[in-house]
Amino acid sequence: MADSNMPDIRMDADNLYRDEVFTDLKVGSVRRMTPVTPDGEVDPGRETIYHGQTSLQSPAGQIPLNFELKGNSLSEAVAAFSEAAQAEAERMMQELEELQRQQQAQQGGQSGQGGQQGGRDGDSRIQLL
Repeated sequence: MADSNMPDIRMDADNLYRDEVFTDLKVGSVRRMTPVTPDGEVDPGRETIYHGQTSLQSPAGQIPLNFELKGNSLSEAVAAFSEAAQAEAERMMQELEELQRQQQAQQGGQSGQGGQQGGRDGDSRIQLL
């Protein structure tokens, strides 16, 4: 008897992708997701998707970065990797700084403009690997 509280877990046979990973063994990897039919044949009616993956090193450990790569081929996706990784790293840094400000405010830290200046003077210890 099926539990009526359990979600219906089914794969969408009309939205399948073949997932391939390419790496330079140093900086990161590029995932190429090629659309396929339910029979596993390439589906020319949908676009191939590229994603980049790398990580930042921080005092608390590695922070994974995942980001979309623009391009119509693997070589275009690889060429776009650096700029996309930098943009995602900057977005992540802003998010972390905002979380730190919120945490300081919750702990009774400084409020107002003084509390908003933390982390903006280049003292970040997170580095792109």
